[in-house]
Amino acid sequence: MQNLIPPYGGTLSNLIDPAHADHLKCESVAFPSIDLNQRQLCDVELLLNGGYSPLQGFMGRSDHERVLADMRLADGTFWPLPVTLDVDAKTAAALTPGCHVALRDLEGFMLAVLTVSDIWEADKPREAEALYGTSDQAHPGVDGLMRSVQTHYVGGKLEGVALPVHHDYPALWFAPSILRSHFARRGWRKIAVFPVSRVLHRAEHEFAMRAAADHGASLLICPMAGMARSDTLDYHNKMRCHQVIMRHYPAATTTLELLPLATRMAGAREALMNAIIYRNHGCTHFIVDEQDADADEVRALFAGYQKAVGVELAVMPRRAYVEDLAQYMPVAEVPPGARTLEFSGAELRRRLEKGLEVPAWFSYPEVIDELRKSHPPRSERGFTVFFTGLSGAGKSTIARALLIKLLEMGGRDVTLLDGDLVRKHLSSELGFSKEHRDLNVRRIGYVASEITRHGGIAVCAPIAPYAATRRAVREMIEPLGGFFEVHVSTPLEVCEGRDRKGLYAKARAGLVKEFTGISDPYEAPENPEVSIDTSGCGVDEAVQQIILRLECDGYLR
Repeated sequence: MQNLIPPYGGTLSNLIDPAHADHLKCESVAFPSIDLNQRQLCDVELLLNGGYSPLQGFMGRSDHERVLADMRLADGTFWPLPVTLDVDAKTAAALTPGCHVALRDLEGFMLAVLTVSDIWEADKPREAEALYGTSDQAHPGVDGLMRSVQTHYVGGKLEGVALPVHHDYPALWFAPSILRSHFARRGWRKIAVFPVSRVLHRAEHEFAMRAAADHGASLLICPMAGMARSDTLDYHNKMRCHQVIMRHYPAATTTLELLPLATRMAGAREALMNAIIYRNHGCTHFIVDEQDADADEVRALFAGYQKAVGVELAVMPRRAYVEDLAQYMPVAEVPPGARTLEFSGAELRRRLEKGLEVPAWFSYPEVIDELRKSHPPRSERGFTVFFTGLSGAGKSTIARALLIKLLEMGGRDVTLLDGDLVRKHLSSELGFSKEHRDLNVRRIGYVASEITRHGGIAVCAPIAPYAATRRAVREMIEPLGGFFEVHVSTPLEVCEGRDRKGLYAKARAGLVKEFTGISDPYEAPENPEVSIDTSGCGVDEAVQQIILRLECDGYLR
């Protein structure tokens, strides 16, 4: 580390020497520990490697308050966003100013020791207004802030023991000093960074090169990988797309780097902070795409703070594909009357889902080939059919009949997760309190998500009485494949009349506590994909309704 060129505006002094690190590791046995989440890991890495220079640790209260008020640290240094360690109330209560805290990664390895300087309770409504310009939870940043169980902030200087380890693409993760040294060896004096959070296609490829060339700069393509889960197929599919499109850039003037940036969804303020981080990595220009929703806001804020940020803007103009000329052009330069073509992200997803051709003028064939690997047609994707309803409604009967029908059709593995069987084999230690019911349903949801992730079909048949838990299961599965909630809406009196297991009679007699529909509530789904009342519908008819919905949505052919 001592031979590295220091990053702009700071050094790697937050990483201590090995002897001191060994000493701290021994002492840390007596320190309280905080296990960092993914966003906090990104912050710690940038604090330790100089990406957040001049910060030497998590902000104290005075820095935090002034950043919210006028985007400056307490000493007047420009800084647009808070960098604080957020903790829950219980953790905050166990800390005192001056104490040492071991900060650990997801596997428990100690990355740094924090010497606490400040502990204070967050004023979330005020912070939301300052960062997002609103306290409305319809804004995703506000929603994440307000829903978080972290209620306090902890500030203090860090002593770095080790940087987080990246097992994915190790040749693409660079500390600021290393990247600056890399630029210097190649003779790059001007570097324009293009931060990307999505797959690049022809238009972005062409206009990023133009934006850099207009300023006489080399080009750094920088996927914002900090919050991406490197254990998902989608993450690696995107990375392969980036690597494929790099073949179309000139190798002498373009390079690819990964950066541990955690998005805060804070618009122009966040863009300015990211620009400072890229400046610390050696960049001189920051590319803004005018087609991004907050581009105008970013340009306006940059105009007032460009000198403080230390980089220049390079603009990618709005563009259109001109069919007659067979090329992309800035919208302002399109000839009058020329026919232009559009191709939205929604249209790309539709064609991938249906296995349709994507026009070559929109994207390179190699990129589309990579996208198809993690976005196969719906008829090849996994999905979950999630039954919910009262005991005796007919869930298990329909689920077993559906299982047989799907196996008869063939093509994919099908797994039945029946409520009673799961209780016996996976959740035998659980009771029937709300907490245990939630846990049981979440376990079913997790198993179903793994089946769906790997292209199989999960058929789940728990009672699942609580709407919030069902919603959590849906949110777990939908990013991985299809999710179909089937409400078996058979009325209580019909279910109780059947009472094959005698459970309703025991519940009425007070022998079974917390029984759904009698002594415990059932929250009916508001918008299930399929609703079936078995008091007027046979099993085969019910299965047919589900099959028709699956076919209609493209998951069966």
